[in-house]
Parts: sequence; C-alpha cells; structure tokens
Amino acid sequence: MRKLAGYAGAVVGVVGVVMSLYHVYARLTPAAPDSLVLRIIALAFCLVLSFLLFPLKSTTPLDEEGTRIDAGAAAETAIPWIDLGLAALSLAGLAYLFIYYDYVTTRFPTAHPLTTVDIVVATVVVILVLEATRRTLGMALPVLALCFVAYGLLGPWLPGALRHKGLTYEILIDQTFYTTEGLFGIPLGVAASYVILFIIFGAFLEKSGAGQFFMNLANAVAGGQRGGAGKVSVVSSSLFGTVSGSAVANVMVDGWLTIPMMKRTGFKPEAAAAIEAVASTGGQIMPPVMGAASFVMAEFLGVPYSHIMIAAAIPAILYYGALFAAIHFNAAKTGLRGIPKAELPSFRVIMMEQGHLLAPVVVIFGLLLEGFTATYAALLATVVVIYAWLLGRWVWPLVAVGIVCWVLNFAAVIWGLALVGLLAVLAQSGGPARLRRLLLHEGPAALRAGAYQTVPVAMATATAGIMIGIILQTGLAIRFTSFLVDFAGGSLLMALVITAIAAIILGTALPTTPAYIMLAALLIPALMKLGVPPLAAHMFAFYFGCLSAVTPPECLAVYAAASISRSGVWATGWQAMKFAAAGFIVPFFFVYYPALLFTGSWGEIGLAAITGGIGVVALAAALEGYFLKPATWLERGLFIVAAFLLIDPELVTDLVGLVLLAAGLALQKLRRADPAVAEIGVR
Repeated sequence: MRKLAGYAGAVVGVVGVVMSLYHVYARLTPAAPDSLVLRIIALAFCLVLSFLLFPLKSTTPLDEEGTRIDAGAAAETAIPWIDLGLAALSLAGLAYLFIYYDYVTTRFPTAHPLTTVDIVVATVVVILVLEATRRTLGMALPVLALCFVAYGLLGPWLPGALRHKGLTYEILIDQTFYTTEGLFGIPLGVAASYVILFIIFGAFLEKSGAGQFFMNLANAVAGGQRGGAGKVSVVSSSLFGTVSGSAVANVMVDGWLTIPMMKRTGFKPEAAAAIEAVASTGGQIMPPVMGAASFVMAEFLGVPYSHIMIAAAIPAILYYGALFAAIHFNAAKTGLRGIPKAELPSFRVIMMEQGHLLAPVVVIFGLLLEGFTATYAALLATVVVIYAWLLGRWVWPLVAVGIVCWVLNFAAVIWGLALVGLLAVLAQSGGPARLRRLLLHEGPAALRAGAYQTVPVAMATATAGIMIGIILQTGLAIRFTSFLVDFAGGSLLMALVITAIAAIILGTALPTTPAYIMLAALLIPALMKLGVPPLAAHMFAFYFGCLSAVTPPECLAVYAAASISRSGVWATGWQAMKFAAAGFIVPFFFVYYPALLFTGSWGEIGLAAITGGIGVVALAAALEGYFLKPATWLERGLFIVAAFLLIDPELVTDLVGLVLLAAGLALQKLRRADPAVAEIGVR
C-alpha cells in the first residue's frame, strides 16, 4: 500500500474518513439506504481507494485479508494519472447504476434485455473490480474468478460432469452486475454492513493503546512462568485476537516484541516464530471479533452473529489451551525458564493504569451475548473505546450506569450518558486538550485506518460474489455435491477429510473470506447432505480455511513471523503445524458431537469442555514427548490415544481416556527419569 504524503495523502485520507463516517451514519440514521444502495456506495469507495492506495505493481507480501506488509515503503507525494483515471472510471461506472436505478431494480431480464451500453458499463466495472482485487490481494483470486467466467461461457464444450448448457455473455454479465446475486451479493453486503464497523472498532481500540496494554497484561500474568516468553505470546495474541480477525496483523503487532523476547530466553528462532504464528492465527477464531468470514457465515446461516461467537468459544479455548500446554511441556523438556521477575510489570499497576481499556471488550461481549445486533454492538463499543480513551479509569462508572439503565429497561437513557461522559471529559484536568487531540488527530486517523483496512475485505467479497453468481447460474453446486458424496462413498469421515484438504489448499491461495465462501458454495452442501448440522459444517470449513495461515507451503502468518525471527519458513511451518495440532483435530470432533459448539444441555456442554480441555493437554504432552518428565514411546502412545478419546465427548470414551491418561502418568511417576528417553526437540 502506498504511503502518501502532502496534498495527495490529505485528499485520500479525507476519502477514507468520509467512507468510515458514511457507513457509521448509514447504520444509525432512520433513513438508512436500502441494501443495494449501501453495497454500491461501499464498492465505489473501495474501488477508488484501491486505485489510489495500491500501485499497479507491488512486491510486498500479503496477509490473509490482503493487508500488505510494507513498513519500509517510502512516502509518495503524487498518484499516477493512470490510477486517478481508473478511480474516476470506477465512479462513473457505478454512477450509471444510480442514474438508472429504477430501471435496474424493476426490469425483467426476459422482457427487457440489456442494451449495448448496459453491457459495456457492466464489463468495464467488472474488469475494474478484478484489477482492484489483483492490486490488493494478488493474482490468485482474480485468476480464479476468470476461470469461473470461462466455465460459465464454455459449458457446452466442457467434458463429462463439467458440461452444462452454457451462459450467454449477456446473461452472465446481467447476473453479475445488475442483480444481487453477483458483485452486489451477500458477501459484499456483509462487508458493507458489519465488517467495516468492527474494523473501525478495532482501529480505535488499537489507537487507544490496547495493543501495549494486552502485552503488558500478558507479561504480568504469564511472563514469570516456565517458558514464560512463549506463554506471553499466547496470552497477548488471544487478547488481541478478541478484537482483531487477522492473523498477520496480530503477528505484526505482537511479534516484534514477543519473538525477540522468546529468542532471548532460549527458544530457537523457528520455535519462537511458530508459537507467534499459531497464537496469532487463533485471532480469526477467537470471539468476540472473529475473522470477516464469520460474519458472512452468520448471514449464510441466517442467524445472529452472537450464535457464531458462542459456538466458537469452546474450540477457541481448546486451541489456545493446547498451545499453552505445548509451550509449557516444550520449555520443561528443554529447561527453559521464565522472564526474570525484575523485568516483569506489576499486574496491579497495569490494571490500575490501563485496565479501563478492557471496558470496550467487556461491553461488546455483553451486548452480543444479550442478543443485540452486531452493528449496534460494534457502534456502542466504539463509543466506549472513545470514552475509555478520554476518561481513563472513570469510564467504568459510566459503563456501570449504562448496565443498570439497561437492566431497569431505561435503554433510551444509555445514549444520554454520552452527554454526561462528554461533560466529565470537559471537567477533567487536561480533558479539553485530549478531546481536541481526539477530534483533530487520533479520531480521523482511526477512521482512516478503518477504511483502508476494509478495502481488501470488500474487494475479496465482491470478487467472490462473481464466482458465487456463476455457480448458481450453472448448477455447479448441485453437481459438485453429488460428486463429493459419490466419491466419498457416503462416508462422512472421507467427506470431512476432502473438505479439510480443499479448505487448506484454497486458503493457501486465497484470503480466508473468499476461500470460505467458495467452500460454502461447493463443499458444505455435501456435508449437510451427509447429515452434518449446518452450523457444524460451516464452522468446519471456516476453521480449516483459517489454519491455512500456518500450513505450508503458503502459510502467511508463518511468513510474517519467520521474517521477524529470521528463521527458515519450512522449519517454522512444520513447527507451527505441531503447535496447532489441536486446531486440526477439534473440528472433526465438533462435527460428530455438536456439544463442543454449545449445542445441547449444559451438562453435555460442560462435560465436552472439561474433557476436551484435558484431552488437548494430553495431546500436547504426546507431541512434545513430556508430561511429568520425558516420556517413553509407550507413554506417548497412551497420551495420544487418551487425547483422542477425551476430546470425543462421550461418557464411555471419556472414562477410557481418563484411565489411559492415568496409566501414562502412573508409569511416569514410577519410572526414574532417564536422560536417554528425552528427545530434546526444538526450543
């Protein structure tokens, strides 16, 4: 992404601020635009910013949501004329939809065929979308979209099961541009309605200093323990993951601090990078703010986002619990110590000075759990971030009064608290200066960052919409479902393995969001046909799409972490897969036993969570070859079998798993530590 300075930087910055403010306004005003208008305007903003911010050629790496890692780029003071022209052409093409809005929304394709001008305008905008996607996300997604276009047009000449009657170019471009089943489909609607608001929330939280607070809190909580530097990475990344849905963003925020600290305390470079990559990847599956694909999932399933957030809770805890245990056993095996106590911050001091930054996270959790819409929760939590920024610890009384008002059914009074908070800011010493700085500098910077970070997500969802439209038009989803069921021979396990492999392969080439959308169109229907509950089927595909960030060869989170630790990508990637082992196993179990997704009685859910937690600890011990002491191969075998049985939330398997785990621990207790048994692995 270009770093713009001078007049060009100011103008583009204003466009970003206006984009964010418009989307906030669109969710607050009673006269909200209809969904199609909102999607058109969102695409217009994002196309313009794509051509103004992203150059024609760039060699910088990309993260899983399209953010380029180009911290060393030099500032530019001018934008090439070609990019200005493409931005203007984008506005002209989308303005055509507004000029003829009634015609576009009321026409019947069979009675009113497209004119030549209609076809030309639509073609130009689609090409611009593909070019903008190439600039922000690389070649893979637009090339895949062009393959789907070719599939739609060449249907009669394709072999075997791929053959279909074919689409005329007019029908294809009509569906793609002039309906809500193409560019302006559900994925782009989710980005315009929900994702941008959560990105703005995250941008304000980051500007408020939450990242440093999470790091300080993690150091205070876990830094002094055995392998403390690695555990700090887990705690800080899981905290940052509650408000960020990007693995590479988490690596770039945390990694510059945690990776050198891990190396300094004895971890080998590839192990330090792997721990940070795996910990940061969990951000996409960590409630309350998960990856952008989770919002698309909620829309596809027709459920509130809070349902997705709740369902993801236990698997996310198991993921981070397994990683925490693996670091502990690895540190014990290799004799690593924690961070010296003199270097650790005081938990009490941190909570006194920075604990108010937890208020927005508490608020957004509470609102979503109470059934408020995702948009309302994001907007109100952003307001709380602002007041936490301005009032410090005094934001807690404001939050407490708001909770009381809501409990007493005085919800209308809550927004009146904003005025009370403003008066409190003005009454504080230095409050007016902080407010002025927020209004003139920090606030616009957060709004601008929110808009810029939304651009890659919007382009990914728009391009995915092109492919979804063609899949629907050609009936490919139905044929693919039948093929997968037949190929798997009716075996659910085989279908799950195929889906997991496909998700990882797609995730290596595509951002998580379009990869998940493609899986939702092509593979998830087959899982549901084999009896998998819809939520479990979608979560399964989503999880493996996220895990592609730590799965070689194209493991983006690993690339980012390895660049910081100066370690080999392949060595780091294989270490990351070992540390992330629970993430590859737990999805199979929640497909068969939905209690892991908070589905069922409280007894079933509690049992699944407890035994699953014990199971992932046993799994980490088996993979690291250490529990109470270095493990023999027999003990490792007992631990790994016990792990699988315990993660499976059935009473019989749990009992057998506990017996096997106890047997392994007893063998360790009764056996003297033998140095020859220890397989000193990577630190």
